[in-house]
Amino acid sequence: MRTPVKKVAAIHDLSGFGRASLSVIIPIISSMGIQVCPLPTAILSTHTGGFENYKFIDLSEHLEDYIDHWKRLNISFDCIYSGFLGSPRQIDIISRFHQDFSSDHPLIVIDPVMGDNGILYQTMSQAMVEKMRTFIQGADIITPNFTEAAFLLEEEYRDHISEKEAKRWLCRLAEMGPKTVIITSVPDIPSRRNTEVIAFNSKDGRFWKVKCDYIPAFFPGTGDGFTSVIVGSMLQGDSLPIALDRAVQFISLAIRASYGYNYPHREGVLLERVLDNLKAPVMVSSYEILE
Repeated sequence: MRTPVKKVAAIHDLSGFGRASLSVIIPIISSMGIQVCPLPTAILSTHTGGFENYKFIDLSEHLEDYIDHWKRLNISFDCIYSGFLGSPRQIDIISRFHQDFSSDHPLIVIDPVMGDNGILYQTMSQAMVEKMRTFIQGADIITPNFTEAAFLLEEEYRDHISEKEAKRWLCRLAEMGPKTVIITSVPDIPSRRNTEVIAFNSKDGRFWKVKCDYIPAFFPGTGDGFTSVIVGSMLQGDSLPIALDRAVQFISLAIRASYGYNYPHREGVLLERVLDNLKAPVMVSSYEILE
């Protein structure tokens, strides 16, 4: 039986300190009026972006029992949203999760978390990249960053890309299976400093772009926040370009609100300062159509 509130199965790691993964995803999506049902893939004392000697607890051995309990309860989801997966085995388990909970045709969103700035994360391998290529085939939406898109396409990472080539990347990723492809952190050629979010909807063949102003700081967890706003927006009934607009505006606001404070940026953006903005009226202001 459906409840009045939509539900998202959020399949990510959980960090005890630092604003990333489930620590970011739960408050963002909840603030948008949607229930978050966490399925933790691992538990960490802190996230991995800038912290050392953190405690990492792999939950692979427990995932199937966890999921089996949900199956016995006949829980249904409006969206299944996955991010960091720590091993090929976890990808196999979550692929079966998609099949087991497919009867209500949930929105499948995959953030193929693998690397950044041209390199894979320490926990990733070429085997994981190859497995991820198969995993994304069944997605409705994928949100790789520029580095992850390059690895998925077996392209060499670069610090620039033409608009024509970027559109080819979007189409090639869509040909792998996902209906909508969103690539973040795409270099903005004219400025050489700013970045762009570009997207392609294979259903109508339209391309979209939203520019992101450069701020000289790195905050872990912003990718998790971006995709979470995309999920919330789509479940609220927004179109793809409006969802892109909302996600970019919210993350840009979070970074701007945090940048002026003197605190360790490795802790992530000051999410608590900006969460209420997700309840504000939608302000469509920056998306562009790519011809």
